[in-house]
Amino acid sequence: MKLEPIPITLTRCAKTFRGTRVLEPLDLAIGAGETLVLLGPSGCGKTTTLRMIAGLETPDAGGRVAFGDEDVTAQPIERRKVGMVFQNYALFPNLDVRGNIGYGLKIQRVPAADTRARVDELLAMMRLEAHAAKPINQLSGGQRQRVALARALAPRPRVLLLDEPLTALDARLRDTLRSEMNALLRELGVTTVYVTHDQAEAMELGDRIVVMSAGRIEQIGTPREIYFQPASRAVAQFVGTLNRIAGEWQGGMLRTSGGAVPASASQIAGAAELYFRPEDATLADPLAAQLRGVIEQATFLGERTRLTIGGAAPDALLVDVAGRVELARGTPVGISIAPEALIALA
Repeated sequence: MKLEPIPITLTRCAKTFRGTRVLEPLDLAIGAGETLVLLGPSGCGKTTTLRMIAGLETPDAGGRVAFGDEDVTAQPIERRKVGMVFQNYALFPNLDVRGNIGYGLKIQRVPAADTRARVDELLAMMRLEAHAAKPINQLSGGQRQRVALARALAPRPRVLLLDEPLTALDARLRDTLRSEMNALLRELGVTTVYVTHDQAEAMELGDRIVVMSAGRIEQIGTPREIYFQPASRAVAQFVGTLNRIAGEWQGGMLRTSGGAVPASASQIAGAAELYFRPEDATLADPLAAQLRGVIEQATFLGERTRLTIGGAAPDALLVDVAGRVELARGTPVGISIAPEALIALA
């Protein structure tokens, strides 16, 4: 059931509410068929951006929203042919599953036979055939989420917009549905904008991620680019866990209280700090390692153990090791980090 994808372009889109600027002017190009994730903390402007794409908010003077070659800036949501899924799903409690999915088609006065065929198609896609006649209050959270998505897809929208659709679910169900959502969006091929504050959702679902902070875009890139090549401390610290090594440069080495780390000329040109992810460090013989410290805490997380190591740098360092490793508090350890895993941020 492929939907015809279209590109979306936002040009100088800003938003001011009651004299307060909540979204600075931004330019954003979304490719046809792309799943773009808007990621950031509450209040960063991601939902406002989504609502401007939907037509629920109008950008400040001078801003423009285009679907393909069509300027839709002044068009209301009902003319833009978008499908939306909200955090609370906004399902109709007085309608059963079939009625909810077919509601948009009924409003558009689609012939009854065509509506039934379309709803049947979506019931099968979402594995809801056995629940078609059930009222909404008899469904699980995951089933309601699928009903909401089916309802959004029923009128064959040009653009699919999802505003934190998994937030209300428990962690295990959220992980399962995230995987299902990823497979479904790939199958549909519709241009999709997905809002979340959850980095795991962003990494799994996004072709590209837009990291936002305080009403501005901090960085746009693929999940790998955002994670391994963050453009700023705000991005690096919001996406994943980050360790800081600070000290003085001497002969191509960043020397700290717990040892010295070699770095490239390009890294030396930055500030006297380097960063690395917990999984990019390995334990080594303290006598031969780059950094030396002692175990302050070991937290067993199942597939891995997260070690908190003090004395190796100005701040305690977090290092992930295989889950079966057991180290007691106070154990001296060495830390080695591959040069290519170091991140330099000005």
